[in-house]
Amino acid sequence: MIVVCERCQAKYQYDEARFEGRPAKRLRCSRCQAIFEVVNTRAFEAGPALGRRPPPHETVSRHADRRSRPAAPTPRASPALALPVDQKLSLAVIAGPDAGRMFVIEKPRVVLGREDVDLALDDPEVSRQHAAIEVAGDRVTVVDLGSANGTHVGDEPVEEALLENQSEFTIGASTLMLIVTPQ
Repeated sequence: MIVVCERCQAKYQYDEARFEGRPAKRLRCSRCQAIFEVVNTRAFEAGPALGRRPPPHETVSRHADRRSRPAAPTPRASPALALPVDQKLSLAVIAGPDAGRMFVIEKPRVVLGREDVDLALDDPEVSRQHAAIEVAGDRVTVVDLGSANGTHVGDEPVEEALLENQSEFTIGASTLMLIVTPQ
């Protein structure tokens, strides 16, 4: 899950398993040092014993000082991830330091970045774990993982966006194109 510091808007990837069954945890933002609370959304799915279920648009983090601020939308639940049976998916790097490289998408969720990722790019403007490609049948989504320079589709920064055949997106100084071909 992605959590957001309400004070400075820094985004962090947070492993839900770290809740260890608790309904919430307090985190310190490494950028601005604010302490904020992160709600375990899986605990809400367990039932009403832990309190009200948050609406789908409610933020999953809030400051410990309880200041009222507009809530940022939480990522929506994704459909079951699975590669399509009759199509091959690839990513072509069409601009940037790795221009000309092709990557075959071999699993339903691949992480793009510089280090400890499924698809590594040699681009200093790309975060270590910058974005993910999530495939649910014929639905392909690019998801920003709280990167420093953001993920862009066209000129628009996105947290999540649907991709179609020959859709382009930019991470760091690299532009990639999704290519869908029959298998």
